[in-house]
Amino acid sequence: MKENKNFSLSGSASCSDVYNAVALCAIGAEKVVSNELRKLDLKVEDSLYGRVRFKADITGLYKALIGLRAADRVLLEIANFKAVDFDALFEGTAAAVWERLVPKGMGLKVAKVRSNRSLLKAETSIQAIVHKAAAQRLCGKYKQLRLPEDEKIAEVRVYVEKDMVSLLVDLSGEPLFKRGYRSEGGAAPLRETTAASMLLLSGWKRKFPLYDPFCGSGTLLTEAVMYAWDMAPGLGRRFALENFNFADNQVEQSVREEFRSKIDFSRLVRIAGSDEDARSISIAASNAERLRDIAEGRSPQRGIRSTGKTNVMELKVLPMREAASPFSDAGFLITNPPYGKRLGDQSQAELTYREIGSLGQRFPGWKLAVITDASGFESFYGKKADSCREISNGAVPSYFFQYDLL
Repeated sequence: MKENKNFSLSGSASCSDVYNAVALCAIGAEKVVSNELRKLDLKVEDSLYGRVRFKADITGLYKALIGLRAADRVLLEIANFKAVDFDALFEGTAAAVWERLVPKGMGLKVAKVRSNRSLLKAETSIQAIVHKAAAQRLCGKYKQLRLPEDEKIAEVRVYVEKDMVSLLVDLSGEPLFKRGYRSEGGAAPLRETTAASMLLLSGWKRKFPLYDPFCGSGTLLTEAVMYAWDMAPGLGRRFALENFNFADNQVEQSVREEFRSKIDFSRLVRIAGSDEDARSISIAASNAERLRDIAEGRSPQRGIRSTGKTNVMELKVLPMREAASPFSDAGFLITNPPYGKRLGDQSQAELTYREIGSLGQRFPGWKLAVITDASGFESFYGKKADSCREISNGAVPSYFFQYDLL
């Protein structure tokens, strides 16, 4: 059996090895993630339907895990080969150097399979064969009868595209949108990585004011503060990578210190928001304070802080129709209004879309960016958007509308 060495360029993993990796993201956010990877000095190979392929050494993998704002997961490609039947799938999987990644005592789970335009179509069969072949290889290397089932688990994803099989191992553990600052999300919270994508797609920069009139638990505002401070989103959490054979604690610590040294609390942060629900404002304030805890190297306190006050951003309990700019110059109004499938009903959502236009009187000269599941948002709002793109928000297909003038 020919050994597949896609995982490592040498016989054993080292700091000089360059790996094939994939950043998963919302469909529509591929360009954002690609730009982020390039800013981290990582080489982007290509992108397609929520996946951005890139190359990185071990330092680059830690940079991607800790530094990416809009990616949901980072995966390592352990093998890539052609398979037009199940025998070839088994042989290719068994030839991958799983033992360079998975330590003795770790289990393995094929968490997801996707097949497109390929002869191998039965996803449950693909799942079973990949697990059997990988387990056989690991059991043979470690002299075990079976892999453990109740210990730490390596999660594997399988993508089959035009008969080419890509075997990927999740380095993230919990999805990357779990930053550590949000212990409660309120009703229908926006995913953190989606909020970051909205900010980056909108063109907002830290020098401009930012306001969210439907701030809810403050996810979009908190992501904006993190960006304004130049704070890496992964500083407050751990990753599955630390459990694998090629993990390097010294490299990880060095990357974390590099990111932490860039945090700058002295930068002007003009970020504010409002919501008609007082409890949501309290949650938003608590999340913002937890972000400050993480940024300053403290363990974030859980729970809701009763006052609803924070020094990180300006927050008020106000209905949208009473929201007004607290800043002297124009900026960006970026928001995630409640819409039928997430919160409330469709008729209420349509009324809300019509009323958003009234904000122009109190936010003169401001830009507007809105995410919603309503493809016909423009007809309710009463104005054609300057740009619109589809971007997924979890399981809900959504649209991101941008207006150069509110």
